[in-house]
Amino acid sequence: MLEKLKNWMIESANIMFDDSKSDIRSLPKSVRLQILIVLSFVWSTVFSLYVFSLTTFILGWAGVVMGHVGLIIATYITFKIFHKAKKEQKSVFETGNYNPAKIFIVFFLIFFIFIFTKGIDVLTRTGSYQIQYDGPDKSTLQRVKDFVK
Repeated sequence: MLEKLKNWMIESANIMFDDSKSDIRSLPKSVRLQILIVLSFVWSTVFSLYVFSLTTFILGWAGVVMGHVGLIIATYITFKIFHKAKKEQKSVFETGNYNPAKIFIVFFLIFFIFIFTKGIDVLTRTGSYQIQYDGPDKSTLQRVKDFVK
């Protein structure tokens, strides 16, 4: 069952991104990517009109579009990197291609995504404090007196 699903996903990705199997293979790669992004705008608009109300339409649509565009670009880049790695069969450890700028960008993006998601979580959570705090049991002067004794 999982093997059938895996094969179906590989075939679906090949139809969109493999140059030898794509129906739009005669177009340049940038035009093909642009077509996919325009289709994501169209389907995001259809989905947003159906799901969101008028007051939340813009934010919902923007989130759905950004998700689609990000997914398309991430899938495209991942697919191309795996095809390139399959052809070249070279490890980064063999070539010594350690680029500090790329490493910094990856860590910065991971850090930024973590901070951004935590900020959104804090902003959207209501009543985030579960334990009520009524202040200390003793006054500061009483605690100093107990300490000095």
